[in-house]
Amino acid sequence: MVLAALAKLLSRERWVVFLVTSATLLRWHRELIARRWAYPWTGRGGRGLDEGIVALVVRLARENRRWGYLRIVGECRNLGVRVSATSVRRILRRDGLGPAPRRGGPAWAQFLRTQASGLLPTDFFTVETVGLTRLYVLFVVEVQRRAVFLVGITAYPTGAWVAQQARNLVMDLEVRGHRFRYLIRDRDARFTAMFDAVFGAAGIEVVKIPPRAPRANAYAERWVRTVRTECLDWTLVWNQRRLRRVLTEYLRHYNMVWPHRSLDLRPLRLAPRLTLVEPSGRESPVQRVDVLGGLILQRHLGSGADLRA
Repeated sequence: MVLAALAKLLSRERWVVFLVTSATLLRWHRELIARRWAYPWTGRGGRGLDEGIVALVVRLARENRRWGYLRIVGECRNLGVRVSATSVRRILRRDGLGPAPRRGGPAWAQFLRTQASGLLPTDFFTVETVGLTRLYVLFVVEVQRRAVFLVGITAYPTGAWVAQQARNLVMDLEVRGHRFRYLIRDRDARFTAMFDAVFGAAGIEVVKIPPRAPRANAYAERWVRTVRTECLDWTLVWNQRRLRRVLTEYLRHYNMVWPHRSLDLRPLRLAPRLTLVEPSGRESPVQRVDVLGGLILQRHLGSGADLRA
């Protein structure tokens, strides 16, 4: 009311001083009228839909975001459920689901699953040596297979060094026959225009995450946590050569026998296994491989004859 009164006193040319537009004032007024004449439902005057039908409608709408009201009605009829389009509309609005064109696209997790074969996140993490020298580790993650590749380690990550590691990575991917569409990286100044140009020439589009949004590069961030909690937090690193050896051995374990949730707790592939001998002298069905001097113990089931073969 105050804004409307001021708008009446001022000329139309001076309405720009208001924080809201006239259309916003009219919308507020319509919403005020709607709240004034909207009464809560008391449950009288008719029997509601069965809870099973309501759950079915909501499930169909959530799992098929492009289906409209009539499509959901038709699918319900195919399942032997009679429901009207008006009831579907009321159910979806009550659960915060709008019409199909405005119900939103696939969830972020669904989008990543469909694009996983073409995603290649990359990032740096640091390791402090015994002599307090900071080493920078550059790595990439193949999202679809959850394979991690060590790109390079240096104490001086200049733009030229990072660009050269990008060239080496692209050549290695071409040799392996791997094809990717997007490289996801943060806005670190070490990722120069030359770094982006190397991947652009290979047909890989570089996607920069928003500022201060590490979750947008979640796959890389999660692997950094894994390698720290399982390996680096329990190992003293003397120099760059030692760090490369430790990470290479850990990546062999991670890429071969580590159970991945996205792969139904299956590893990428099985590593060579050693046979244990029980005190009785018989070969045990459980085989063990010591990784990093016993820091990580790999255990497998299988016959000793198969392993020797």
